[in-house]
Amino acid sequence: MLAAMPTATNPPPRDEPPIPVRLDACPGTLRLHTADDGALARVRVPGGVLTADQAGALADAALRLGDGSLHLTSRGNVQLRGLDGDCGAALASLLDAAGLLPSYRHERVRNIVASPLSGLDAGHADVRPWLHALDRLLCASEAATALSGRFLFALDDGCGDVAALGADVTLIASDAGPAASSPDEDGALLYVGAADGALRVRGADAPRAALIAAEAFLNATAESRSRAWRVRDVPDRAGALLHETARRLDAAGIPCTYTAGTSLPTDAAAPVPGIIGGPDGLRALSVLAPLGTLTAAQWTLLTDVARTDGADELRLTPWRGVVVPGLCQEAADARLQGLATAGLITDPASPWHGVGACIGRPGCAKSLADVRADAATALGAGGGLPVYWSGCARRCGHPQGDWVDVVATPEGYEVDGHLVEPGGPRTEDVGDRGAPGGARLRTVVSDAADMNGSSDANESAGVHPPADSRGPADGRTSTGLAVAVAAARTTTATTATR
Repeated sequence: MLAAMPTATNPPPRDEPPIPVRLDACPGTLRLHTADDGALARVRVPGGVLTADQAGALADAALRLGDGSLHLTSRGNVQLRGLDGDCGAALASLLDAAGLLPSYRHERVRNIVASPLSGLDAGHADVRPWLHALDRLLCASEAATALSGRFLFALDDGCGDVAALGADVTLIASDAGPAASSPDEDGALLYVGAADGALRVRGADAPRAALIAAEAFLNATAESRSRAWRVRDVPDRAGALLHETARRLDAAGIPCTYTAGTSLPTDAAAPVPGIIGGPDGLRALSVLAPLGTLTAAQWTLLTDVARTDGADELRLTPWRGVVVPGLCQEAADARLQGLATAGLITDPASPWHGVGACIGRPGCAKSLADVRADAATALGAGGGLPVYWSGCARRCGHPQGDWVDVVATPEGYEVDGHLVEPGGPRTEDVGDRGAPGGARLRTVVSDAADMNGSSDANESAGVHPPADSRGPADGRTSTGLAVAVAAARTTTATTATR
């Protein structure tokens, strides 16, 4: 098998300087991060899968110890904010009792995204067995404790959703190819970073193969004397890592074949808000959290749906949404209406669909603006590319792929790199990105009534009237900014992947 692979790039000589990467300070449940609104805990939820009891424990933690809200991340995890700095022991005890801390030493490395509709959508594989197996293997691996809190595994059921999220190790359900012991045996394509080509393995071997790939990465970073967090932090090494993974699989007795000419998808399709068909005539509810934040009341309602009418399970998605499977059609119809009334996004036509933002002011000291309030003020009619509002150039939590990039700067907001003046944007700055004359600007509805088309929209999204001082970006959330964002979302050109 190794002979069929391209020649691997040699590692850097020992006398070369190490790759400079700063120490990983990624927060977890046991390592809290201090923010302007209090301490922050990031609770890893592998595959985004929670039982109703585990979801209840997270709500309890948010209410007893935090700000009362649950903040969803772009990896399907949960952040608790507004915590007291000395609450660590109480938080760990609460989450441990719920089964959310199976290994204290591995709590920051259980970073696994999985296709949220796996096992629900016909025609695709069920990767949940991979998810449970990989999580067990990670928590049993001494070597895995050295992974950074940012190293990411993706388990894709073949639909191409989470495979497009830029993970370090990706498994995509496929056939087993030459490694199959029977014609109908399931398999997986194993990708390492953005390396060209993949390794085809049997489905039963896929979780172990993924861990072996991560261990190959750790060995490479040790040899290069770097503190690299991600595969992309080790320049020009993805191909060499794939080659080394194949060698290690062979040594472990795991058959694999190199598949040339394959690449990861780049367009990640999130579950559409609404009712989704499932197996055995059952339905799943798909909702999105406005700006990624759920109040304890909204979270508790979702938990009640899962426990009372569903399969006792919630699936958090990397697009800051929640899928609740296992409802009958009648219950799904009634419950979806109740979730809409509670302020969740349940309709793909909602003006909030595709709108995201970092925490901004007042929660983050580095933010130059209250981006969540400004995003609500400049809310358009919806549709088009996702738009993400960032309080500074770090762009924390931004989506993968193509999106409209709205960033607060000391001079005001930039939309895809173009400063939007208080009086409004120039057409050539926000039009068809280079087309003569620019695209025609469309009318923007900046006072949309609610998440799906109620008067409590801003309150449900966790945004509030501007404070007396909002910082350097103050005054820029005019109709001009709303027009610029709407035009950028509807352009036929695509933004660069950042």
